Amino acid sequence: METSSARRASPRAKAAGTGLSTREQFGLAVLALERARRGAIARVHRSRLLRWRHRAPAAGDLLLAPPDLRALDAGFAEEIAADCFGLAGMVAHLGGRSPFAIDPPSEEWLRELEGFGWLRHLDAGRSRESEATARKLVADWIRRSRRRSRHAWVPELVARRILSWLSHASLLLDGAERRPYAAIMRSLSAQITYLSASWRNAPDGYPRLIALIALVQADLCIDGHEHRLGQSGTLLAAELDRQTLADGGHLSRNPWVLVELMLDLLPVRQCFAARGRQAEPALLAAISRMAMMLRHLRLGDGMLARFNGVGTTERDALATVLAYGEGGPAAQAAGMPSGYARLERGSTVIVVDAGAPPPLELAGAACAGCLSFEMSAGTELLLVNAGAPGRVDPNRRAIARATASHNTLCLREQSSSKLIRNPRLEREVGGAPLRHPDTVTREMREVDGDVVLEASHDGYVSRQGLVHTRTLRLAASGARLEGVDRLAAAKGVLRFSWDVPFAIHFHLHPDAEAHVGAALQSAELRLGNGEHWRLTATGAAASIEDSVYFADAGGPVPAQQIVLRGVCSGATEVAWTLERLEAGRADASRGSRQDAGKPLGERLAAVGAAFDAEDETSEP
Repeated sequence: METSSARRASPRAKAAGTGLSTREQFGLAVLALERARRGAIARVHRSRLLRWRHRAPAAGDLLLAPPDLRALDAGFAEEIAADCFGLAGMVAHLGGRSPFAIDPPSEEWLRELEGFGWLRHLDAGRSRESEATARKLVADWIRRSRRRSRHAWVPELVARRILSWLSHASLLLDGAERRPYAAIMRSLSAQITYLSASWRNAPDGYPRLIALIALVQADLCIDGHEHRLGQSGTLLAAELDRQTLADGGHLSRNPWVLVELMLDLLPVRQCFAARGRQAEPALLAAISRMAMMLRHLRLGDGMLARFNGVGTTERDALATVLAYGEGGPAAQAAGMPSGYARLERGSTVIVVDAGAPPPLELAGAACAGCLSFEMSAGTELLLVNAGAPGRVDPNRRAIARATASHNTLCLREQSSSKLIRNPRLEREVGGAPLRHPDTVTREMREVDGDVVLEASHDGYVSRQGLVHTRTLRLAASGARLEGVDRLAAAKGVLRFSWDVPFAIHFHLHPDAEAHVGAALQSAELRLGNGEHWRLTATGAAASIEDSVYFADAGGPVPAQQIVLRGVCSGATEVAWTLERLEAGRADASRGSRQDAGKPLGERLAAVGAAFDAEDETSEP
């Protein structure tokens, strides 16, 4: 049996006015000291005394322009021509001014502006006008950069800007006059020098990796930087080895971080090959492991399961990294160090989150979805988590991260994890981090061709003294999933003098529909392709309720969920089965095909009324 653990915070000795335990307060103090230490080191390295050690050679000629694998928007140039600048889901109206001179519509918009990733859109619709626009905006930034604004010189944004300028060097430099050419190259050299001294001050996780990736890429692409490649390559390899787990997962447990890393690392690998140099073995091994983990986390529709920060995803980006990346087909990683289990039989794929939250400094996007799962039947999605809201809807992130927005058990309408509210820490990690469960166990086995997962977590032990255990058994045919959710005392025998409510959520994808089943505590599910499944349960009352799917490209959309509700005064058990119906039995559903065109609210009201009526007529 495999176990993933995090440091347990005592529920005692809550700090006055903070809601944090003494241990949590101590953990935050340690993180603050670490940030201060990194900042002090970066300042020392940038000082006149040691600046010479990091000074990059004058950037004279570019030997390579690495490919930019991210998605392109050919209409971006037309948008600028209309005096608008759209980034991060927000559009700024320039009014004839430079985008660097206006009040940014959002923090995320400003970060994307300073990173210059939008150069790829101008490069996509390459013309004299787009070249002139790109060069004008870069020249404007260089003039303003002397002010050293807080955002312009954040290490991870400096890194993104270096990578963007290198990737689109032909857009900026081909046929450029001598003075603009020299100004861009001098600025590149200054930014590389700054990043060499400051990369340690980047937040842990992806920001620190992107800083090192930019240094390696610069050493590969700029003439005269070859002698620095040994050091930068070694640093990147060591950081990759630290942040990527044995099965290819990232320490943050956010699957989309792997896609972003692959989009940055694959061009590095290509540049090593173009220069006839051998990349660090650790870098090549990390790319291979990450590609395998991405296949491990894909459902039947080809997209990633919505866990720990995954929301609206770019299908083309995932397809690109899997096409370029190596690694075999998805396989159950030995020991599951990332905490993700994959059950696959026939055309049915199930991915389960059976891991503890990441370290506090990497948990800004993590979700309270322990033991939740997503399920696809063929290419159709059946059960999904709510997913992360888009950038234009940040106020719903806390809701989307809650346990009730995931396909798992929620006790007393409380999440199995706790958000840590600390403004300074939230700025550092990009959101309120969470803690707990502290211990998560998981065990996979095969029984007569069926695949069985048994997992548990202690997220409710400190508040209710109960451990949640979930057993999933997927039949060899893939047509039947049996589940058992148990609540048991962490120690001895536990008996409450009151009833504690619980709910087990099954959120349907918006393309799927639920109708009241012919039998009590059952529901009939219809997928977008017409396939039918039935959910039945014992030990809890089934209901069909409203849900919201946040991970849609167009924003939050209404959906349905089946909820198994009950109460317990101690240990309890709920068994449920999800089974694919035979083709001739599809009409067993209470719902009518004529209802499919009605608004979701009307359909929910109708099935809710039918369910209530059935409950009333079944009373003894």
